[in-house]
Amino acid sequence: MKQSALFLLILLSSALHAQSISKAQASEIDRLLAETFKADRSGAAIMVTQKGKTLFHKAYGMANIEQEVPMRTEHVFRIGSITKQFTAAAILKLAEDGKLNIQDEITQFIPDYPTHGKKITVEHLLTHTSGIQSYTDMPEWDAATHRKDFTPEELIKFFKDKPMNFDPGTEFRYNNSGYILLGYIIEKASGKTYGEYISEAFFKPLGMKNSYYGDTEPLIKNRAAGYSQGDVEGTLVNSPFLSMTQPYAAGSLLSTVEDLNIWSKALHGGKVLKPASYQAMITPYKLSSGAPNRYAYGLQLGNLLGSPTLEHSGGIHGFLSDMVYLPQEELCVAILTNCDCEPPSNLTARVAALVTNKPYQPEKIKVEAKQLEQYVGVYENEVKEQRYIRLEDGQLTSQRSGGTKFNLFAYGPDQFFFEKSFARIRFEKDKAGKKVVQAIVDDRSSANQLWVKTDKPLPAARAEINLSEAQLKAFEGEYELAPGFSIKVTREGAQLFGQATGQPRFEMFPESPTRFFLKVVEADIEFYPDEKGTVNKMVLFQGGAEMPGMRK
Repeated sequence: MKQSALFLLILLSSALHAQSISKAQASEIDRLLAETFKADRSGAAIMVTQKGKTLFHKAYGMANIEQEVPMRTEHVFRIGSITKQFTAAAILKLAEDGKLNIQDEITQFIPDYPTHGKKITVEHLLTHTSGIQSYTDMPEWDAATHRKDFTPEELIKFFKDKPMNFDPGTEFRYNNSGYILLGYIIEKASGKTYGEYISEAFFKPLGMKNSYYGDTEPLIKNRAAGYSQGDVEGTLVNSPFLSMTQPYAAGSLLSTVEDLNIWSKALHGGKVLKPASYQAMITPYKLSSGAPNRYAYGLQLGNLLGSPTLEHSGGIHGFLSDMVYLPQEELCVAILTNCDCEPPSNLTARVAALVTNKPYQPEKIKVEAKQLEQYVGVYENEVKEQRYIRLEDGQLTSQRSGGTKFNLFAYGPDQFFFEKSFARIRFEKDKAGKKVVQAIVDDRSSANQLWVKTDKPLPAARAEINLSEAQLKAFEGEYELAPGFSIKVTREGAQLFGQATGQPRFEMFPESPTRFFLKVVEADIEFYPDEKGTVNKMVLFQGGAEMPGMRK
């Protein structure tokens, strides 16, 4: 009897330990959030739960700057694309009820939809693999259009006649149009509006009392105001108006951090879907092209220092959000913000790492430059993507083809971490232990990615030219590449800098009098002066795409 009681106490102690955090951990989470969200600026709410128990719950900054209303944890935010997991779960629930099948062709619900002779299924919409153009990428979706109210039918008509980007199932390309179509399918299958179905199927039965479809007219208690960055650096403005009829099933829901944690516990705890449906929802779709993919149904699969994650972020006028769930640890971190300024996804990951005792940046150890030379080279993965490991002025760096360049720092034998990142890389040698033959990378996308070292030469460094301050001055300004996304070009002496919306500032290096290249990422920017020499246009070249931007 005493042994049983002792065993029970040990179990209880272990469970309590797994569901609590130390004062030091709580203090560090508080520091991270307070540093990011100042008391007199736009704010955020955060909630961390494990196995249903609250570990950390706090608000920062202002819910309404003009009215001087401090943020509270019960404030209601637009959650943007976190909406998509509710939409995906609704589709699966309707499938469980026999109202549809995810392999149904979309013409079963929208008979006149132009599929260009292709078979487009409900599953293709769920997984962003339909090939349909995303309406939010269309130039017609401009600031004037943002203000218009659309019915679901009118919104579908807005994009349905556009040519397809690729054959269904062959590629992944994030697509808001697909989730608009899913919302319409939910309405057709259920006989209710999208908002009614989500409320009756999920919000009401789960006790999510502060979650809503995002209508702007109803009075919603504790609704936070949304902000955007102003034209003058460091200033904020009220976010531009967006009719919430447009994000619809792709991004129109409102919620709180408390309700999102209720949702996470129910969804991942088997209270929303049957086991087979839930398993389908968290299994990445297999592309026919064979390219790697980590998107399932309304959720993205990732990795946090060896722990699998299920996650999604959201971005909509005035608000950015992020929610990550660690299945092994049964841990959920949700952060909602009321400014579309800087994505909180790095914060959610850092908080989750803190709670699970995973070091964000390990202790550096010194390695001589001569020893670092053995790692230099071109590495390839199974689909022939390339990773360049370089040694530049004694600093080891890593850069995927077309990606960002990171400094690497050693923390163990043949082991390095990426600066300001969760990623790690481990170099492995041949059986004799003399020659580096491959590298294993763990990053936020997945663990244990194999990169084989090749004999291919590294790309030659690009040559810079010198331009005068007067020449560089002509390029200064802000260029809008898409609604809500701009690159701001500034100058410091004879050096030009660019800063994309919500991203760090980067240096731009001249290759010609009008073309610049970046070193942090494989990308070029070209400026186009008119006949008078005035620059009103730029084009960003990256990953095979050309993105024009006009001076604001």
